[in-house]
Amino acid sequence: MLKGNIHWTKNGNTWLMAGIIFIAFTLRPAITAVGPLVGSIRADTGISNGLAGLLTTLPLLAFAIMSPFTPKFAERIGSEWCVLIGLVTLGTGIVMRSIDMLIFLFTGTVLIGLGIAICNVLLPGIVKRSFPQKVGLLTGIYTLAMGLWAGMAPGLSTPLAEGMHLGWQVSLGVWSILVFIAVIIWLPQLKRKRFSATLPPLESTNTSIWLSPIAWQVTFFMGFQSMIYFSFTAWLPEILHSEGMSISASGWMVTLLQFSGLPANFIIPVLADRLPNQKSIALGIGAFCFIGLAGLLSSGNTIISITSIIFIGIALGAAISHSLTLIGLRAANAKQAADLSSMAQSIGYLFAALGPFIIGYLFDLFHSWTIPLILLGAVSLLMTIAGFGAGRNQYVLQQNRKEASTTTIA
Repeated sequence: MLKGNIHWTKNGNTWLMAGIIFIAFTLRPAITAVGPLVGSIRADTGISNGLAGLLTTLPLLAFAIMSPFTPKFAERIGSEWCVLIGLVTLGTGIVMRSIDMLIFLFTGTVLIGLGIAICNVLLPGIVKRSFPQKVGLLTGIYTLAMGLWAGMAPGLSTPLAEGMHLGWQVSLGVWSILVFIAVIIWLPQLKRKRFSATLPPLESTNTSIWLSPIAWQVTFFMGFQSMIYFSFTAWLPEILHSEGMSISASGWMVTLLQFSGLPANFIIPVLADRLPNQKSIALGIGAFCFIGLAGLLSSGNTIISITSIIFIGIALGAAISHSLTLIGLRAANAKQAADLSSMAQSIGYLFAALGPFIIGYLFDLFHSWTIPLILLGAVSLLMTIAGFGAGRNQYVLQQNRKEASTTTIA
């Protein structure tokens, strides 16, 4: 019987790894595929630019709203079932958004955000629980998978809609196929509760993670990098077009931005897992981001702009994977990882939703991209400072427990 359980566990972990990877495939295409199709959606539905902007902003707001509730939801029904519900919600939203009715377009967009939020929050905790000695490696693998499809989706959107004459509805709806595959691969995980029920309970504490200074540093790092990332995915084509690049070429620069970060998606979590602390990684990410922003500010030369985009892409690819790795490294157990993930992503994606709006507002106000880019430089500095603090080799509630012990002794 014991041998059978061990055999099941090995096979189960293989299926779990596959499930995590395929879930990661689904977490960005439904959002990044929208950008190139906004013009077609506006022309077909007659919506304004402001309403069209909600197609990108609504999922981020849904991330922020849903993230704090997800850990409690998972405690009641189990993380595996909760992830399945997230996938089904995501798939339902993708299909609903593709229906040729305005109410379904926006309702489906909200469901997409809610479904992605559930999976976003729970994956770091599942990795921490099931692969405690390989947090960096697994985080690197699934952020690489996430980044790969995040970059491919915008590149495939227009060829599917126009090149194959499928229309924007089918072009957006095709991503439900990835979700369906992820659901099938995830189904075996619903059995895992029977084997995990006999495991010792997680360490508990009455201290709120929201009172932990290092938890706030992880949260701010997540928030600032998200703000920069979504600001660039929203406005980079317009920034480059203002410098003389064609609108089609500037659109491909978003794909370059995404793909430039793929090696960092994988390398940074593995490196972070092996270092005694992660302060130097934050400094490196900040340096790459500053160099890229300085290049965009200083010249309209195409070669310099492309090089700058690569630097920014490397920085942002490293930043998202590093922020997810920090959630695992700064947590003592799976529950702490889920709670920290909830905190970091609720605040982080609120920042992400505000970023594109603020950048657009500043451009309308000054009719120049200089001030918005300087603001992103300031945000990069704040991100680096937060990342340096979050890089300390310490669990999120460790300092609080030490303070409580000192008070008790006194």
